[in-house]
Formats: sequence, C-alpha cells, structure tokens
Amino acid sequence: MLLAHFRVVAGHTQAELAQTLIISESKLASMEQGRRPLTLTMAQELDRILETKGALEVSVSNLPEVDEAIPTFAAEFIELEREALAYSSYQNQVLPGLLQTEEYMRAVFRDDTPTLTEEEIEFRVTARLKRQEILQGRIPPAASFVISEATLVDRIGGDDVWRRQMRHLRECADVPGITIQVLRLGRTTHAGLDGPFVLLETPDHDHLAYAETQRGSLMVHDPDGVSILARKYAMLRSQALNPEETKGLLDRLLGE
Repeated sequence: MLLAHFRVVAGHTQAELAQTLIISESKLASMEQGRRPLTLTMAQELDRILETKGALEVSVSNLPEVDEAIPTFAAEFIELEREALAYSSYQNQVLPGLLQTEEYMRAVFRDDTPTLTEEEIEFRVTARLKRQEILQGRIPPAASFVISEATLVDRIGGDDVWRRQMRHLRECADVPGITIQVLRLGRTTHAGLDGPFVLLETPDHDHLAYAETQRGSLMVHDPDGVSILARKYAMLRSQALNPEETKGLLDRLLGE
C-alpha cells in the first residue's frame, strides 16, 4: 500500500508508472497490493521516479525473509517462474534446478560455501522440489533447457547419485512440453560464454530474463537486454545437439 500511496502523491496513474518502468500494469498492481515482492532494485528505481528519497529502498531492506528457503534476491524470479507461459534455461555448471533429483539437490547444497546446516539444506531442497511442480501442473509452461555437457561429466554426489540423476534427466526428455539439448564440449564457437541465464514469458506476455552470480542475481526487464539474451539462447539451441541426439547421448551415458 505504501507504493500506491507514493504513486498517487507523485501524480502518476498505474498505467503511466508501469509504462515508465517498462512493466505491465497488472504487475505494478500486484506489487502495490503485496501479491508480488518488491525487489531492492525495483524499489531503488521507484524511489528515483517518485522522488521518495529512499523510502521504498529502506522499507524493502528491512523486510524479513518471506521464506527461509528462498534467498531475498531470488524472490521475484521464483514468483514469476510459478506463472510463466514459457521457460528457457541455459546452464553450464550445474543441472537446472527444475530437472534435479532430490539426491542431486542435496549434493549441490552440501558443496555450498559457507557450509549449510542440515536444516538449511532441507529447507532449500523442499523449496526446490516445490518449484518443480510448475512442470507437473495442468497447463505447464513450454520448457526448453540447453545444458553444457560439463554438467553431465561432473559426478556431483558420486556415481550412484549421478546415475539416478541421468536416468531422471532421460525420463524428463520424453515428457511432452519439455525440450532438453546438450551443448557438447570442445566447441570452437559458443554463444553462452558469459554464463547461465533463464528467459521467461509471463501471462501478460512480458519477456524477462534472470541471471545469477556468485553473490546475487540480476532480473532483466529492459526489452533490449532481454532481446540480446533471447538471441544468445537461439544461437545456443542451434549449436547444441537436437533433442533426439541428446536422448541418444543420455542413453549412451547410461549404457542403454
């Protein structure tokens, strides 16, 4: 409600402010009503536009974690992911969270630094399993994954965990609506050298992108920035094995 108050005082309609922010009016309404988290970056931008002298930034900075299993910096992405119409992910270090087995998740979280407690690991595993429900819904998003072969070569968690993870990945490759492609090692050209990222299309047909770093994340709303990543993703798909070739590779890895 604070955001709505500042908007009205500044003399903006929802439509005007949404256009300035390059977001949909429905998304702005969700933020004003508290149904969608206001990120720190968005709060800073709103403070600048509405001339609120940092009031929204301070409010967001002092909010408690909504879910201990989800870092604050990822909250906006998790919310958008739940309702996405289309989801495209390029990963080069670890398998996509939406395709991980429970054992693989635990192995990944146990490699985190600083070391997580068993309770923290379980929180994060539970949250990630909850996220995977988007692929099992009545109307799941069209999901595309391009993954580096490096994620298949590494045996995170050991041989048994790796084999069950590869079998799960192979099963996912046969699910309607899910497309998996492997980008082989040893390439002479590569469209994803700047690192992993995710592209989303919302029910309002907004196109957004998300990228994580070692200590935070970046949500990209700017159409030009999203367009650049979309073009990179298209190039990655053309450079990767096609879905049938990928299934063949997984079968060979499994010895089947």
